[in-house]
Amino acid sequence: MEPKALARLAFEAAVEKKGHDAVVLDVSDLTTVADYFVIAGGSSKAHVQAIADHVADKLEQNGLRVHHIEGKGPAKWILLDFGSVVVHVFNDDERAFYNLERLWGEARLPALDLAAPVTL
Repeated sequence: MEPKALARLAFEAAVEKKGHDAVVLDVSDLTTVADYFVIAGGSSKAHVQAIADHVADKLEQNGLRVHHIEGKGPAKWILLDFGSVVVHVFNDDERAFYNLERLWGEARLPALDLAAPVTL
């Protein structure tokens, strides 16, 4: 799956679980770590865990496996590494504190055609 389609699928999964202010950042020109960051917020530990679990489950249903997960226990900031896409699910306080959107302020916001089917 192309990285942009993977990012879109992760974004959609976060939104399906009511992730707050979900956004996709194209960081491909800024780092070699990933091509896209998907960022979403949750209101509680259970909400953050539910968002992260749903993202992992939805991508796995599409043949993609998470390479690494960090922060699952405390659930203040769960990071899901899918290689070319890294998903960050924050509780609202941690998201405001770390403010990845500002930190990666030079990143582009890619146009995601949410009406088109994801190509696998």
